Amino acid sequence: MAAANSNRRASALSQGLLYTVIVIAILAMINFFANRYNKSFDSTSNKKFTLSDQTIKIAKNLQQPLTITYWDQPTKFKAAQDLLDRYKNLSTKIDVQYMDADKKRTQAIAAGVKTLGTIFIDLGTKHQEAKTLTEEEVTGAIVRSLKGGDRLACFVLGSGEHSLDSTERSGFSGAKDLLEKNNYKTQTLKMLEKPVIPKECTIVGVAGPKRDYIQPEVDALKAYVEGGGHAVFFLDPPLKFAKEEIDDNAALLGVIASWGVTVEKDLVLDTSGVGQIFGLGPEFPLVTSYESHPIVSTMKETPTGFPIARSLAVKNGDHTTVEKLFSTTDNSFATVNLASSEIKQSAGDKKGPLVLGAAGTYNGTGEKGRFVVVGSSNWCSNSFLRFNGNRDLFLNIFNWLSSDEDLISIRPKEPEDRRLNMNARQVTMVFYAAVIMIPLFIILAGVSVWWKRR
Repeated sequence: MAAANSNRRASALSQGLLYTVIVIAILAMINFFANRYNKSFDSTSNKKFTLSDQTIKIAKNLQQPLTITYWDQPTKFKAAQDLLDRYKNLSTKIDVQYMDADKKRTQAIAAGVKTLGTIFIDLGTKHQEAKTLTEEEVTGAIVRSLKGGDRLACFVLGSGEHSLDSTERSGFSGAKDLLEKNNYKTQTLKMLEKPVIPKECTIVGVAGPKRDYIQPEVDALKAYVEGGGHAVFFLDPPLKFAKEEIDDNAALLGVIASWGVTVEKDLVLDTSGVGQIFGLGPEFPLVTSYESHPIVSTMKETPTGFPIARSLAVKNGDHTTVEKLFSTTDNSFATVNLASSEIKQSAGDKKGPLVLGAAGTYNGTGEKGRFVVVGSSNWCSNSFLRFNGNRDLFLNIFNWLSSDEDLISIRPKEPEDRRLNMNARQVTMVFYAAVIMIPLFIILAGVSVWWKRR
């Protein structure tokens, strides 16, 4: 009997050891694969912890090793790892190093570290710094490393265009900051004083002129594009009821028409009611579908909005190839009554969908020129630049014009403000539930258990 009990105990012990070994082996395998294949699932509504399409695209197309070096105190590494390790998981060519700025002080000085939390991007001989620990800054530094050299965006000034330095709602300071974060330098051209476009301008921007351009300015823009230059034209409807009326700019529009883009003298209105979702009126036509052109091929169903817009008619010119970029919905129309602020549809109005953006190539004898025309300028002003996909579309236009099609994508998302707003009644309900009801329930449950065991 004693021998049988001893055998059973030995058998049970053997089985326990076997199960323990199996569990340890399974845990070891799980740990091995978890370290080798670092996968995660982002359940946030705006995919806050998922890298953007542009970042993924750039990482997948790397042709040489790239090193991201983060200099800080070890206690701060965890916050950086949450972002930077996601870059490392995108490509075997990306290496991330975390350096102790205090322990390796001489190396930090040699590397040029001035503050804790410094991030350096090294690609071959290219060395860039990301200003902050955000995807927008890190990806921007990678782009600067890949491209090398600055691209110069020159904006015409002097005929009522949007100001790059203005922080007002109608200003372009946000657009300027966005360009400079993405490896562009900006400057203004006072073509009224000197109607010549410098050769160093990568792109020339015409952003909502209110006054007519004089003929020498028009001739300079025409010669620039037809000579292989790249330009973008944001042109507003010539409203005649506003406090500051907008001129027709017939000479400039005549040149653009010769390239195959007729800028119509109308005002596009959207009657679908979709704008009301965003607290906007019919003067803010929305776009949710796009053509296949590289500028908009990645936009998919990302909405963009164009306040106070005019329509375009597109066809190929004698020396140009022109494509539509995006159009309004069927529930839109273009009124030619620009002398009244009253929104009223009439029988003669053109019905949607209406083209709002076009891109073309001028096929001259030398280098091909590129141009983009959009029937609105306020869509990329400070008050509307951050509306849904407007920022992405703005940068896509400039990347295509500067022949950087590989950078065209949806860019890093900014942090989303998800505040909890409650009225007085909701606050009272939460107070009574959390402070009175739940504790009271726990006390009653405890008393009930004590009563039963008494």
